[in-house]
Amino acid sequence: MAANATSAALMLSDIPWGGPIGMIRIGRISGQFIVNPTMDELCFSDLNLVYACTKDKTLMMDVQARGISEKDLEAGLRLAHPEMLDCDYLTIQAVKYLEPQIRLAAKAGKGKKDYKLSMLSDRTLERVRELAEAPIEAVFSDPTYGKFERGGALDNITQDVKKVLEEECDGESLNVLSKTVDTVRKQVVRRRIISEGLRVDGRRLDEVRPLYCEAGNLPQLHGSSLFSRGDTQVLCTVTLGSPADAQRLDSIVGSSSKRFMLHYSFPPFCINEVGKRGGLNRREVGHGTLAEKALLAVLPPEDDFPYVVRINSEVMASDGSTSMATVCGGSMALMDAGISLREHVAGVSVGLVSEVDPSTGKIKDYRILTDILGLEDHLGDMDFKIAGTRKGVTAIQLDIKPAGIPLDIICESLEHARKGRIQILDQMEKEINAPRDQDDNSPQLATLKYSNDLLRRLVGPLGALKRKIEEETGGRLSVSDGTLSIVAKNKAIMEKVKEKIDFLLGREIEIGGVYKGVVTSVKEYGAFVEFNGGQQGLLHISELSHEPVSRPSEVVSVGQKITAKCIGQDVRGNIKLSLKATIPQSGSVKRNVAKASFPSSKEEVEYSASEENMCNAGEKQNNITDTLDAFLVNKNEVSDVNPSQFSVPPILIRSAAECDEEEKSAGLTEKSKTKSRSLGASEADGKSKPSLRKKGDKRLNSKSKSKDGEEITQILKSDTSNRSNLDDSEAETRTTISAKSLKLGTKVTAKVFQVRTNGLILDLGGDIRGMYLFESNEILFNRVAKGPCVFMQTNGRRDFEEGDELRVQCTRFNRKGVPVMSLVDDD
Repeated sequence: MAANATSAALMLSDIPWGGPIGMIRIGRISGQFIVNPTMDELCFSDLNLVYACTKDKTLMMDVQARGISEKDLEAGLRLAHPEMLDCDYLTIQAVKYLEPQIRLAAKAGKGKKDYKLSMLSDRTLERVRELAEAPIEAVFSDPTYGKFERGGALDNITQDVKKVLEEECDGESLNVLSKTVDTVRKQVVRRRIISEGLRVDGRRLDEVRPLYCEAGNLPQLHGSSLFSRGDTQVLCTVTLGSPADAQRLDSIVGSSSKRFMLHYSFPPFCINEVGKRGGLNRREVGHGTLAEKALLAVLPPEDDFPYVVRINSEVMASDGSTSMATVCGGSMALMDAGISLREHVAGVSVGLVSEVDPSTGKIKDYRILTDILGLEDHLGDMDFKIAGTRKGVTAIQLDIKPAGIPLDIICESLEHARKGRIQILDQMEKEINAPRDQDDNSPQLATLKYSNDLLRRLVGPLGALKRKIEEETGGRLSVSDGTLSIVAKNKAIMEKVKEKIDFLLGREIEIGGVYKGVVTSVKEYGAFVEFNGGQQGLLHISELSHEPVSRPSEVVSVGQKITAKCIGQDVRGNIKLSLKATIPQSGSVKRNVAKASFPSSKEEVEYSASEENMCNAGEKQNNITDTLDAFLVNKNEVSDVNPSQFSVPPILIRSAAECDEEEKSAGLTEKSKTKSRSLGASEADGKSKPSLRKKGDKRLNSKSKSKDGEEITQILKSDTSNRSNLDDSEAETRTTISAKSLKLGTKVTAKVFQVRTNGLILDLGGDIRGMYLFESNEILFNRVAKGPCVFMQTNGRRDFEEGDELRVQCTRFNRKGVPVMSLVDDD
């Protein structure tokens, strides 16, 4: 729109020019070309073609594409500028903007000013040609000259001509000497190319200069490459960053940030000059933008590769096509950095030398040059920069010197560029054809998902905790809505940052996963370990070592940092850890542990696995901590658990009110014994504990605490071997009962299972065990023996032996729903 409006304004002015011109934009979505697409449509388009033309010639074109083929690109160009003005496309293409401007100028335009061109006199041109043409042709005929040697030889010729003119006192010729000598050079070069097909460096018209490329030449950087083509050499480096490093854009339309940046630098030393280095100029910005568009098409999607990428292209030596050399070097540097490009991108510049008929102004002969030198760019008609992959074009920029070039020549040049590009790609792929594997010293980036509440806790007041983690570890944290991004210089720093975050926030726990933790307490039956963001797990004495351990304190101590493996979860949801599982044992048989996972603290799930919790037995009775340690035996049966059997435990302890409600719907039934175990969650104090799950299953969790605030977490498996000693005949003579049928006043014949210091362990039948206390107090034991624990209350102590049968009665339920038993005398 701006170009068309500017053209119309010039048509109305008195400024002489060769307009009008028309400009149009072409896109393509799903194979269909779209004229002047909107910004939203361009997001889905694989082609963004900006084309400007006069009535019959091409003036300018700029292309950004996603590997569009040359054939499809030619079709888009033909659509933008049809060959016949009376075709059906005329009403919608670029030339449609020409006629309205002509009519507007005829009605309201001013008369154009007269002007006189500053032309060289025929006498001056002929005299300089006589003096300089032969030496100039000799220089251009010698392919051994390099850029600077050739330039020095031409300068010497100019100085020789100047001396002759000074001797002749030809002031008129001396005033235009530089322009005249340049005109003679141009005529010599163009005549040799058109008539003889010879270029100044001795190459064929379609030949690419000698190539040299090297990837990873600076190993301390994330990615680097050196690309040389003739006397043109470019050094490219790649730097990876976090999403927070993205460039912010102040733009009304489009994205507000940019994650891929390419900076092109053309310092004075690359052309043997000493000059002041200021800011970027228009040429550097344009070349860098072209190379950036060419490489953007092959970058992986942001979801797969969230890094921010910056390429710095430093031109070390220049002799034409430095922007296309930047494309080649940038592609190799990206692969050297481990970025999974779809494929390599290469670029080449195509030139044109034409011969025009003076009478008609039309081109009567021309030659297309592949991979032009700086001199051929200066003395030629066109610099057609084309970048792409083996499959198609990704970026184009057209610079021309005459007032337009026929579209047929432009389309023919596409094929010349494709052939030259293939030659360059072959050489690049010999050096590096796949992304390098990142080693431990490569930069690391991780993206984790957390709730906003956990992220606020991680950041801390005014970001103090976040800054502390960054100072201690050397990594960088970036927090956005529900996302935490971590950037580290190497793998060691990344592991350190993750360990800090996992300790503060926790992460998803899986059976078979190995975690680092700290021993918080040591008991006779094992140790408790704090890990994964403050979660607690039990390290049973049987899981401390492959060798028998008499006391846990011999292996671990409070405050010791250990690495343990999660081996499962008991029926109440407590986490069980193993130290010996992390220690290899020669000749041991590997067990297949059921793969499942615990809820993660990322979803605000908390676990507690504290020491054994017991109810206060009264002001005169202290908590008993070792009552059940000897008769409850832990067995590592995790490997025998079928994941499909994970369910709520079949036996639950209910309060008296729950028992009364259950009594209405079900009577006392015989509950068969079973050897299978299942993992699930049982309720305590109205709160549930987390249960194991497989990946993809919903997470169940809560933090169970007693009314006194103590966490109930320690649950051990019972010794099932002793219970199986009851033969069938003895079991039939006893009264059986189940947890569902147990209520106040229920009488049952129990058998003494073990005699303890503070009471008796009773087998009530139906997989239920009970406790008979010698004191008139109530004790809660967080133990499971394939069923609930039931407790007895008595007012005296007497001698008992294992195997004795007692008649007991449920007298009440304590505050945790555990029935308390007492002796009864049926007589």
